[in-house]
Amino acid sequence: MAVQDSTLTQEYLQSLFDYRDGELYWKNHKYKGLNGKIAGTLKPNGYKQVLINKRAYQAHRIIFLMLNGYLPKLIDHKDTNPSNNKIENLRPATNSENSKNCKIFKTNKSGFKNIYWNKRNKKWQVYISVDKKQKYFGQYFDIEVAKFVAETMRYKYYGAFANEGLK
Repeated sequence: MAVQDSTLTQEYLQSLFDYRDGELYWKNHKYKGLNGKIAGTLKPNGYKQVLINKRAYQAHRIIFLMLNGYLPKLIDHKDTNPSNNKIENLRPATNSENSKNCKIFKTNKSGFKNIYWNKRNKKWQVYISVDKKQKYFGQYFDIEVAKFVAETMRYKYYGAFANEGLK
């Protein structure tokens, strides 16, 4: 996990980097050969990390602070892609909001978020988590109907953090 440093300011970051299309470019690096080059390294988890004064920071946090002037506790990638650090893809979020905008689980068999197969009834069931509790929204023979119900309920309860629910 990246280290938090309260000494980082918008002005300081703007003196170190240029931002273009989701990438940070060095503009004032002590090794002049790096100036103009993309800053940071891609980690196995998909997040880009940048070293500043021998400390590691997640690039999306640097970008957010650099362009917005403040640093929220948590930043959500709207499209769930941790490598997409375009500013329009980043937004402040609570832990609860961030968890609502997650990718579909690998164990999901329906191919859609919040839709599960009931073997006994041979129907698709729709559940979503609301206020840390599973809420049930019915069973359906047609997966397209279940998909519509799941999407509608996600938008109703999750608003802007309602992920589409596809793999």
